[in-house]
Amino acid sequence: MRTLHELPPFKDRWSYLYLEYGTLDQAAQGLAFENKLTLTSIPINQLSLVMLGPGTTITHAAVKALAGNNCLLAWTGRDGVKLYAHSTGGTFSARRLLRQARLASDEKSRLEVAVRMYRKRFPGDGLEDRSIEQLRGMEGQRVRAAYAEMAARYGIEWRGRDYDQDDWQAASPANRALSAGNACLYGVCHAAIVSAGYSAGLGFIHTGKLLSFVYDVADLYKTELTLPLAFRLAAEEGHDLERKVRMACRQAFHEFGLMERLLPDIAEVLDAGDDSGESPGELEGRAVTLADPAPSRSVRGEPEQAGAGGTLAEGLQEEKGGDGDATVDGAE
Repeated sequence: MRTLHELPPFKDRWSYLYLEYGTLDQAAQGLAFENKLTLTSIPINQLSLVMLGPGTTITHAAVKALAGNNCLLAWTGRDGVKLYAHSTGGTFSARRLLRQARLASDEKSRLEVAVRMYRKRFPGDGLEDRSIEQLRGMEGQRVRAAYAEMAARYGIEWRGRDYDQDDWQAASPANRALSAGNACLYGVCHAAIVSAGYSAGLGFIHTGKLLSFVYDVADLYKTELTLPLAFRLAAEEGHDLERKVRMACRQAFHEFGLMERLLPDIAEVLDAGDDSGESPGELEGRAVTLADPAPSRSVRGEPEQAGAGGTLAEGLQEEKGGDGDATVDGAE
């Protein structure tokens, strides 16, 4: 038997695992995902986020095992255009949530956090005397300039972020690639936030949505990670664009060190310099796990089957999706 105290910290886990058109169940060595083509062993204690796409069935035993191993479950639509539901976090401690709530509920401290977030994106700029509205305006200008720069670099005609939620395939390749990439980034940031006991809804720049803090944190990395990746792949104009974006995102997250950076960066912007990771004591009382690590090659080496696939979405709760083909996305 293994306890949660033996689980790897968030920084050492896989960024995400995407599954569709198959059944996820508990097995003797962890979890097993079965579809019409393969039976894939999955080590429970390496997962931070499992994204369940269309046609996926999950058993009660698998949900219980994932919850006991501090893994976020997200039920998603096809092509990265909708989030249907997600599970809860993996800590019993409310200390981080209480700190976040205190900071978000006071106008002065909320602005201070927003400034620290923008300072990570605008190093060297004088931001202290600016309002939230002014900071948002600076960010809008920066992102629009980054879009234009990437479009010019890859020879793509760019008319801005524009797509029809009811006609996803009519959107430009760049818009679809950006949404798919940002969806993966949102999912990993969401998993980090709830794994450490923060609230996904208590944002500082974004407010009023259940994932406001997810958007705040993801914005720290978008222009370095998903934006150049999306434009590069969109320029190729090949088939299965969203699947290619998902696969490329995992590699980019690994090379960037996203999993290692997320919790320390969150602690930094919340001015909690003494809190950069997980505390085993906060996991006391959680169920033990039967998981033993399966060989990583059993997931990483599995080819993804042809099909559009699906991920979490930019705009998450506001977009619509459809069906897809059997898929197992590995993890990095």
